[in-house]
Amino acid sequence: MEELEFGGELEKKTAVVEQVIRRYLPGDDGGYAKKIREAMCYSMEAGGKRLRPLLMYESYHLYGGESAIVEPFMAAIEMIHTHSLIHDDLPAIDNDALRRGKPTTHAVYGEPMALLAGDALLNYAYETAFQAFLYTYGREDAEEEDGRIVEALRTLGEKTGIHGMLAGQSVDVENEKSGHLSIDRDLLDYIYEYKTSKLIEAPLQIGAILAGADKSDVFCMNDLGKKIGLAFQIQDDILDVTGDEEELGKPIRSDERNEKTTYVTLLGVDGAREKVESLTRQAVELLETVPGDTAFLIWLVKKLAARTK
Repeated sequence: MEELEFGGELEKKTAVVEQVIRRYLPGDDGGYAKKIREAMCYSMEAGGKRLRPLLMYESYHLYGGESAIVEPFMAAIEMIHTHSLIHDDLPAIDNDALRRGKPTTHAVYGEPMALLAGDALLNYAYETAFQAFLYTYGREDAEEEDGRIVEALRTLGEKTGIHGMLAGQSVDVENEKSGHLSIDRDLLDYIYEYKTSKLIEAPLQIGAILAGADKSDVFCMNDLGKKIGLAFQIQDDILDVTGDEEELGKPIRSDERNEKTTYVTLLGVDGAREKVESLTRQAVELLETVPGDTAFLIWLVKKLAARTK
């Protein structure tokens, strides 16, 4: 019954997230730059779990948030995530032709336009996040709310730039095809923490910040995001070896093809699974210490650890 109940809740919440994202997508302005807008929307509308905006939505409401101020940030985090996927798929990096069961952006629009669409989504994400200020205009508590938005923007920039996701991606690219023996566990953990976890930490932290949570609660969300992110990435490693390409919607064995060191190459499939289970257990234990109704989040964390796509 729990699976059915929470599954239905996930479906409803994902639909809400989807509506928010589509509301902030760039429309066709009738100008000469129509193609780049089309490429941006193609990538954003290709589907996906919408995990990051969903986690932000959950964190915001967990700490008592009630306004639409979180929505521009929800759209922004998905834009940044999609930008990273477009660039990851490029021939210069992973050279993948399939993403979410559809041809990748460069396969449809060509490499130059895909590169520009990824850049445009990253920039447009911050344009979108700034729209949160529109929700505080004229309100009595505008100064306090604006302060939270500024802190959320700072967090968004830090977690996605050279102190976060892009740092991890750069180290990942630098060490690709360098041979499995050259990357040890510490370096791999750095890559995973920065490339993947930082973009899970960001929405959980931002949701708490915008809701006015205490610093200790914001730190708790950061710690939670780190554990979820690492487990998520290691599960990706496992699925790249054991998954079904049709179900995954992307090529399998791409890590092997690109000579990437993963948790599977270091620990084997069973060892990697044990690590996912350990991190998931730690995340659940952390959520159990958080006041409020965390039942759905706990179910979601367990669901992510057991996912097959």
